[in-house]
Amino acid sequence: MATLVLQIPDESLVQKVKQACKMIVGVASVKVQKTATKKEYDITKTAGYREAMDDVKNGRVTTYDSVEDLFQKLGINV
Repeated sequence: MATLVLQIPDESLVQKVKQACKMIVGVASVKVQKTATKKEYDITKTAGYREAMDDVKNGRVTTYDSVEDLFQKLGINV
């Protein structure tokens, strides 16, 4: 079975197009699906963010004065 997708920007025409499609010989069904609204991404809701904030809260954070300082403490000679 083939599927045909129509995008209709004017929502007032949706019902008329649906009725017209039903009149076409061979059309088995017509479904109307509204475009999903994009949800804004909120990083504070992620598990990774909560884990990072828990690390900060419990002092499991290391700071370095510079990239050179980081490499030196890791034992990497640059």
